[in-house]
Amino acid sequence: MPPPCMCLLLALLLAGPGAASASVGDGFTDCGQFMYMRVPPAGLWGGDLRRICQRYGDKPRYATLYDRSHRLPIYSAYTFKKSDGLGRADTPWMYEPQLASEEEGGNMRVLPPNDELDPLVEESQVVLEDFSDAVLYQRCLLSPDQHQSESEDKAATYTLTNVVPLVTSFLEGSWTPYLDTVRKRLNNFCHGMSYMVTGVAVSGAMIRRNNADRLAIPKYLWSAYCCPRYDRNSPYSVRYMFPSYAAYGLNDQLGHSVLEVPLKTLENFLKNQTYGGRGLALFHKDCVSENTIKRRRKK
Repeated sequence: MPPPCMCLLLALLLAGPGAASASVGDGFTDCGQFMYMRVPPAGLWGGDLRRICQRYGDKPRYATLYDRSHRLPIYSAYTFKKSDGLGRADTPWMYEPQLASEEEGGNMRVLPPNDELDPLVEESQVVLEDFSDAVLYQRCLLSPDQHQSESEDKAATYTLTNVVPLVTSFLEGSWTPYLDTVRKRLNNFCHGMSYMVTGVAVSGAMIRRNNADRLAIPKYLWSAYCCPRYDRNSPYSVRYMFPSYAAYGLNDQLGHSVLEVPLKTLENFLKNQTYGGRGLALFHKDCVSENTIKRRRKK
């Protein structure tokens, strides 16, 4: 039996088909293109989860598995677009109306002022006021704007269902530089589609507001990419990081450097950070290299 505090851990880190008991709209049906072989990450189970196909301007942009009980995205899955790494600073924060009511439409909406906010929205997901007294933390986008090239794709990342609280020194000193390293690597050496999954592992620590638990604080942030078609002539210093590679970092003021590791190493690490985890797989068949397939066909 897991210790009692584990019940406050992430109820579902990575869900396979049918793992969530309820879904928002059509769940991931229209967001399969953001996952390798159209297969969602698989692994753990349980919790008050919602599969969200994040839509902006009537178009799917990426997929998020959202834990309503902790008001935290468990992971966001997206396709990397070659970019200059610039963010979009003029975008208003948005929310997911379908988490408040399944009768609502599929597009994310601009968050209204606090005095106009529907109580159902505040109950179903995190809102800006939850961060008002959380002085140690900044909002971090799991699906980051700097990994997108088009203006509307960048704007779509600014929804609070895509946000986790990170310690400022970790976000600015370690995680943001890591995202830029991956951006440059995929820009230069990935020749086809690159699939990414970024998520959290939590320990039970919460951000509170009005004497109530509001938002889980990630203990670790992690990420992995899958680039099946890549440059076979790339320098060895990066060649071994294809077709897939991963990373994780401690969300703390000290010891928060990001460690890059093979995909399997990350998966084994995550199994030890959450209870359960048998069959955990971030990418279908661990991301198969198309380069290897082509060489076999030539023989």
